[in-house]
Amino acid sequence: MRGSPLRILVVGAGIAGLAVARALRLAGFRPDVTEKLPPNELADTGLYLPGNAARALRRLDLDGPVRPLGQVIHRQRFLDAAGDPLCEVDLDALWAEVGECRALPRRDLYQVLLSGAGGAVRHGAEVSTVELLPAGVAVTFTDGTGGEYDLVIGADGPRSAVRALAALGGPPRLAGQVVYRGVVRDGPDVADWTALLGRRAGFLVVPLGAGRLYCYADEAGTVAPADPVARLHELFGGYGGPVPAVLAAWRDVQVGLTDEVELGRWHRGRVLLVGDAAHATAPTLSQGIAMALEDAVVLAESLRAAGSVEAALVAYESRRRPRTRWVRDRTRDRNRTRDVPPALRDPLLRGRGGRIFGEHYRLLVDPL
Repeated sequence: MRGSPLRILVVGAGIAGLAVARALRLAGFRPDVTEKLPPNELADTGLYLPGNAARALRRLDLDGPVRPLGQVIHRQRFLDAAGDPLCEVDLDALWAEVGECRALPRRDLYQVLLSGAGGAVRHGAEVSTVELLPAGVAVTFTDGTGGEYDLVIGADGPRSAVRALAALGGPPRLAGQVVYRGVVRDGPDVADWTALLGRRAGFLVVPLGAGRLYCYADEAGTVAPADPVARLHELFGGYGGPVPAVLAAWRDVQVGLTDEVELGRWHRGRVLLVGDAAHATAPTLSQGIAMALEDAVVLAESLRAAGSVEAALVAYESRRRPRTRWVRDRTRDRNRTRDVPPALRDPLLRGRGGRIFGEHYRLLVDPL
């Protein structure tokens, strides 16, 4: 269907939706993109892109604009709560044939994708109904406007309205983690991706370049604290390594709960879910954005190659499910290590941790 005048609606203008819009435009389609929220400044946080995200950005022809941003990460270091070494992962070796790993501010990647998506995003457009037609989808918005489309793509996150309206699944379930995020300036000098592992809690620091650190911490739980700064000090005040200096400099803390989405199918009729709307997991492996970028590449390829929308959606889902299932299962595997008492876990990681953690990405090194 290359160059076909399909009427395509992408619901959601976050990273997943903008990546899909970019991929579709490169394939010759001209999607409409809507977002229920008004345009505003993104929160001051960072992100880490593993090598498979870099490969997907190349396929989207966006690796050039991303290359000057943030900082390339060459090594992952795992420490115990006291700051003593557990193991390391050589990222250059792990992703050698795929792409470099990079940490950068989230808003920088968002701006690259927004520019690359082409066309305007219609903000303030919240979907109110989705009706499956014999050869299309009728959509109405809360402002009373609407239209018919050949394909509707729900890229509206783990709490997807499209998923509910198209009867593809209900609300996400809590993954059992409370997460804390933010960017620290004038903090300690940290050269590598550095994680400190405690008992049912962890603290991660990643350099973003220009003296900035992306800070991420989590603990087991399902209730966000009223005072996240105080809770961080309570949880991690006894940690070693760079943590004391980071805590001293960390003021703006974003706190939230992680969602997990596991569905029996991602499409119904001509409605399809992508990104976190289809397969959200806890962020333990830093694969949420990478999976969304890969989704965009594979969806555009499937639409271009197939003879019909229905055939394209079947082909897309059959290609993507094994990789997203791998990420879900390996995420759960790694999260389970948090429940092992450090006295048992840490000696194992000192002996085999680099191999264990590297193995979590084995399938993702393979081509899409």
